[in-house]
Formats: sequence, structure tokens, C-alpha cells
Amino acid sequence: MVERPGKPALRIDDLHVYYGESHAIQGVSLVLERGVLSVVGRNGMGKTTLCNTIVGLKRPRSGGIRVDGVEVSSLEPHEINQMGVGYVPQGRRVWPSLSVDEHLRLTASNRRDAAWTVERVYQTFPRLAERRDNGGSQLSGGEQQMLAISRALLSNPKLLIMDEPTEGLAPAIVDQVERMLVSVAREGEMAILVIEQNIGVATAVSDRV
Repeated sequence: MVERPGKPALRIDDLHVYYGESHAIQGVSLVLERGVLSVVGRNGMGKTTLCNTIVGLKRPRSGGIRVDGVEVSSLEPHEINQMGVGYVPQGRRVWPSLSVDEHLRLTASNRRDAAWTVERVYQTFPRLAERRDNGGSQLSGGEQQMLAISRALLSNPKLLIMDEPTEGLAPAIVDQVERMLVSVAREGEMAILVIEQNIGVATAVSDRV
């Protein structure tokens, strides 16, 4: 991905998204330069729709979405992913028959200089290391979420979109996710947009809410 000095990692201008005649997103604008930005809201407020629109799974009626200065609102999801955008969707979506280790190695970057490797994932989430030979269907909800987050990190994105990353997780696992987000933001490895209902998590990990 070509570096564009001075360009925000993500810029959204006056975004409008519809489902039929239902106006799901009404004039949203935001700028994410670096670090972590959280968007907080109740269920039904359009948070997941915002995520899906950023990554190309939903088309906006109007407005602009720029990633690293490039307009992406008309691009396909795989094209946006190739620009360095990672996505942790709500609902985990792991393969039931693949082991933890297989999940990770299938998605890991082959770059020698990659910041995120399978080994680093196991250091960050020790529970995944303990469960590396277990299939996706054998994992708890919290373990599945750690795996979903890890898959996105292993693509070493420049911009990471996370939809409700701590939903339904035990407090101990929420703490691990919070520490990971704070560490990544501090080291400047990627910009992260976090969609959250939990205001405590949002304020703990974000530069702005």
C-alpha cells in the first residue's frame, strides 16, 4: 500500500445509507487520523451498517468514504481489503472444522517484516495458544472472538474496523482486548475504528469517542 503523508487513515463525509426507503445512516461525518476512534450507540442506531458501508458490503446513497485519501465508496470489498483495511465483523464467523492454528496460518501475512505474526498472536492471547489444536466449534464465545480479532490483525492492516469487539465477553477477556488495542495504538501500527455499546471500553481504548 502506498503511503500518503498527511492523509487521514479514514475520512467519511456526509454519509447517507438506505435500506429501501429506511434511512439507516443520516449524514455521518468523521475523521480518523491515527490511534483509536470509538463510535458508541445503542442497537439499531446504524453502527453495523456504518462498518459494512466502509468495507464495501453496503453501498451508500450519497456521501464520501476515503481511505488514505482514496475514495472507496464504489469499490468492491476485496479491493478495499487490498488497500489495507481489515474488518472484525459482529458475530465472530469462524470455521467450525478448522483448528485455531489453521485459522491463523491461513490468514497470516507472508511478509517477513509483518508486525503481526502467529507467534505474536499467541503471546497476546495465551488462551489461543492453549487451544491451538481445537476446532472453531469447540471454542467458547470469548475464544472465538479472540480468534476473529487475531485473523484481522494477521492481515497487518493499515486501518482496522471492529464491530462490537467485546460483545458478550467475560471481563478478563475484555481486559485482554483493551490492552491489545491500547498497545497497538501506542505503537502506531494501525488506525482503528471501534464500534461499541460499552462506553467503558470505548473510553478505555480510544483517543476520541
